[in-house]
Amino acid sequence: MNPNDVLRALWLQGGLPAEALDSVHLTGADPVFPSSFAVGTAAQTTVAAAALAAYELGRLRGSAMPQLNVDMTHAAVEATGWFSVDGIAPDLWDAFSGLYRCADGYVRIHANFTHHREGAVRLLGLDPVTSKRDDVERALRSWGALDFEEAAADKGLVVTALRSFEEWDATLQGQALRTQPLFTIERIGNAEPLPLPPLGSTEAGDARPLAGIRVLDLTRILAGPVGGRTLAEHGADVMLVNSPLLPNIAAIADTSRGKLSAQIDLKTEEGRATLQRLIAGAHVFVQGYRPGGLYDLGFGAHAVAKLRPGIVYVSLTAYGTQGPWAGRRGFDSLVQTAMGFNQAEGEAAGDGKPRPMPMQILDEATGYLIAFCAAVALYRQQQEGGSWEVKLSLAQTGQWLRSLGRVPGGLSTPVPDRAQYVETAASGFGELRAIRHSASVAGPPQATRPSMPPGSHAAIWPGDDNGTTPSP
Repeated sequence: MNPNDVLRALWLQGGLPAEALDSVHLTGADPVFPSSFAVGTAAQTTVAAAALAAYELGRLRGSAMPQLNVDMTHAAVEATGWFSVDGIAPDLWDAFSGLYRCADGYVRIHANFTHHREGAVRLLGLDPVTSKRDDVERALRSWGALDFEEAAADKGLVVTALRSFEEWDATLQGQALRTQPLFTIERIGNAEPLPLPPLGSTEAGDARPLAGIRVLDLTRILAGPVGGRTLAEHGADVMLVNSPLLPNIAAIADTSRGKLSAQIDLKTEEGRATLQRLIAGAHVFVQGYRPGGLYDLGFGAHAVAKLRPGIVYVSLTAYGTQGPWAGRRGFDSLVQTAMGFNQAEGEAAGDGKPRPMPMQILDEATGYLIAFCAAVALYRQQQEGGSWEVKLSLAQTGQWLRSLGRVPGGLSTPVPDRAQYVETAASGFGELRAIRHSASVAGPPQATRPSMPPGSHAAIWPGDDNGTTPSP
């Protein structure tokens, strides 16, 4: 599909004024990475949608709509999530993560977190301390792929069986997914439009379109953090809220660019009270907890809307809110495997060998869609009032990517050189080299907050003396 048509469809689904599309210029065409899927189009159009929605909200706040440019190769390189710290690009995958052959097919194990790795190894009857990857390979040869997937899910682990598109479509979850749109934005309560500070009156005179908008980012694994980083890129005050009890992945050095970073233990009364104070001054609340996790702690969508009438509450899941897998944990690599993408890439290559897409495009595109939907809901809040809930999932993004069609010969495309898109900055992790944002406008770039480790900042909004003062 033509990228301009794809962007238009996204924009119209968001319900924003169609004339704004005249202000965006898209360059490039698939294939830009070795894939039979339109990964370049997916990256470019979601980046463009997020940026354009931010600037449309800025226009509502009194600023002019600029000419926005998004190059497809740049957007796709950004979607690889490449970065280095002090000259070292970390290995983002645990040695046990990956695709394994079973008695009747394949399964993919996600083992980047210790408890997931050890749980999968124990499920095979192996010692998680002494076992090696080849021990896991041998043990899985006696398991059926679907049997191991189900046994792992019963224990809260993250494993999926490899399926073709046809096999996925035949599952109850695949059938449920077909009834769900790419995203939903729904009004969940009554409220007056929240006052926003004038652009240019905020910290350091920031005139970016989301300046002065406060975003709570309660996410850890890629899609949510990318969404928060994108909102920060357009000027929002994004506060990443981590638990001091939970691990993070190395990519936090990249995805924390532009954010404040605080730690709050929501299992304590003090921690919950602190989050309530932050909510009182927030405009957007983004969460990627397991389904029902924050609801159990008292921070579901309706509870947060009562604490802060007018808030935009964004929920991210792996497989959507309907169907038997609605409560199942998942990551990009697993969703690709379960939904048929890995099998399809192997078939397109002609050797039938399952292979992942060249980047975690479901994570990345969903992250940009989080930023897009948050800006859309903020726009509606300003126009109509109300509290709003946004729902997205990696699987819904996968269904959308599949709808974009295939790219003949795409797998023969070389990987582009990233060098021209890399920027270098000091950070709390060390010298950080990462891909600069691919949505550009004319004029000098605005300075952004450096990426900092979890807990580097107090849980207080900029400009508040004690964290209790709502937004101006």
